[in-house]
Amino acid sequence: MKGQKINRDKHLHVRLTPEEYQKLFNQFSGSSSQKFSEHIRKILLDKPIKMYHRNQSLDDAMAVLIQLKDELNAIANNYNQVVKRLHMLNAKSDLSGWLSLNEAGRKTLYEKVSEIKERIAQISEKWLQE
Repeated sequence: MKGQKINRDKHLHVRLTPEEYQKLFNQFSGSSSQKFSEHIRKILLDKPIKMYHRNQSLDDAMAVLIQLKDELNAIANNYNQVVKRLHMLNAKSDLSGWLSLNEAGRKTLYEKVSEIKERIAQISEKWLQE
């Protein structure tokens, strides 16, 4: 029965004020319905409506953690490039250039790691307050 498509060929036209429409659309936005018509049909036919409740603090924390993950990936990529250059060195004169490049990368790494630690501390502090 689930595999069969139900043809809905009857139309129902309803006029709403902008406020009424907005109220229905807001309800739809928080529901599990995929289409607005599906949501309205559930309301009209007295079927149960599943509503999603989002935890805003968790959403904020996830956004920051995603950003931190991207930064860590960039740091790892830079580190791999520096190590690859080290393995490709032929002469000792190239080693001094690599050392200066590595020093700049190391400073950037420490700055990013301290920034990440600071953000994690902020998130945990905010999380513990709630």
